Amino acid sequence: MKRKLQSNVKNSRRKFLRNTSLAAAGYFIVPRHVLGRGYIAPSDKLNIAGIGAGGKGTSDLTSFAKSPKVNIVALVDVDDRQAVKSRENFPKAKYYKDFREMLAKEKNNIDACSISTPDHTHAVATIAAMQLGKHVYTQKPLTHDIYEARILAEAAKKYKVVTQMGNQGGSGDGVRRMKELYDAGLIGDIVEAQAWTNRPIWPQGVPKPTGNHPVPSELDWNLWLGTAPKEEYNPAYLPFNWRGWWNYGTGALGDMACHIMDPIYRILPIDFPSSAECSIANQWTGMNQEANYADSCPVASIIHLEYPRKDKKGTLRVSWYDGGLLPQRPDELKPEEEFGNWDGGVLFIGTKGKLLADCYGANPRLLPLSKNESAQAVKQTIPRVPNEDHYLQWVNACMEGYGKGVTSSPFEYAGPFTESILMGNLAIRSALYIDPTVSGWGKNKFTGRKKLLWDAKNMKITNFDEANQFVKRTYRDGWSLNL
Repeated sequence: MKRKLQSNVKNSRRKFLRNTSLAAAGYFIVPRHVLGRGYIAPSDKLNIAGIGAGGKGTSDLTSFAKSPKVNIVALVDVDDRQAVKSRENFPKAKYYKDFREMLAKEKNNIDACSISTPDHTHAVATIAAMQLGKHVYTQKPLTHDIYEARILAEAAKKYKVVTQMGNQGGSGDGVRRMKELYDAGLIGDIVEAQAWTNRPIWPQGVPKPTGNHPVPSELDWNLWLGTAPKEEYNPAYLPFNWRGWWNYGTGALGDMACHIMDPIYRILPIDFPSSAECSIANQWTGMNQEANYADSCPVASIIHLEYPRKDKKGTLRVSWYDGGLLPQRPDELKPEEEFGNWDGGVLFIGTKGKLLADCYGANPRLLPLSKNESAQAVKQTIPRVPNEDHYLQWVNACMEGYGKGVTSSPFEYAGPFTESILMGNLAIRSALYIDPTVSGWGKNKFTGRKKLLWDAKNMKITNFDEANQFVKRTYRDGWSLNL
């Protein structure tokens, strides 16, 4: 027996236990903290903490809890009013207002974290969990700004935990079918892609709110601000409309592009754009003067991103439309046929044809629609995610462990994808830039007519230095993002 144990000394603790008499008896319980980082005892369920228990966090936690493999053991929310439903759903879960306190006190009791906070807190909450060896599921967009996306992609490799961004369409059948149709050569070589959404459905292009408002007793306003600059509480920002304010959200592009542009990024041979340009629409103040509300995302925008193809075959243009703006309807689409769906859509333009899908890459179809009958002969070659369940896929991957479990949007993919998308916001924020050294006419130093040139390796705009302040935010004192 002694020699047998010595021969297995290099095996994992789990394999070692399997060779002991307890394992042979078929019953053992090992506390998760004994197993070390990233390991879950075979007798255990996946214990998840929800950081951001209200809003989208409510439905995320409900989706995870559908699995018999999951326990929701801790909840975090800075606003007691938002957390009511989750606290009712999971009465045994311990409740906290500060995710840092929760991680410190529950680090030996949790295996993973679901992070559904406003965008400006995604990165700091996510990396804090990863540094403790916790698997993470973070809502889209993965981060608020480009630098954060680069850091989280690097962190995924360093901390070796299972990761997933919450763009559920990434686990859908639609994007897989689109790739099969493309790989079959039915539309030839893609030369351009277009994507659009009906968002925003919250206020954008509006002046910064004013007035004195008492902070609700249920809300920790300082914690809600988190990394963002210090300012007075205003109900205009929460619980939902934070999406339209640059300090907290990423606008229509950040909210929906991780869903709608996912097929583009998965199918085309691209990673980082080389340039970005945009045109935007804001509100009018009268006398034919357009208001420039630099704190608020615009009413509508059109963004053009150019990507060098990774196969060295030239460049690809990807265009984005929001706020009700749309690309021109393809000639192959009849007037009565739907161009995407209510939430938006994506169109691939190829040398032999066109491929259209709805939001989330759903319902892919060739144009004209008469071609789809023959497309049924294209065989399924890509494995599907059972029930298209993005949540359960992550749960199963966590149970299997890093390097074994597979997710559709691991941070190694989601980080560069998010970074690519946020280049569009870099163009928008540059178009809204107000030169602090100029007053009156001319203070809008950059009006959106300039094409921004991007050095992806160094994360830097090379032809308009003012834009680089939006690549990496300056966090408020007390907050940092370190690997």
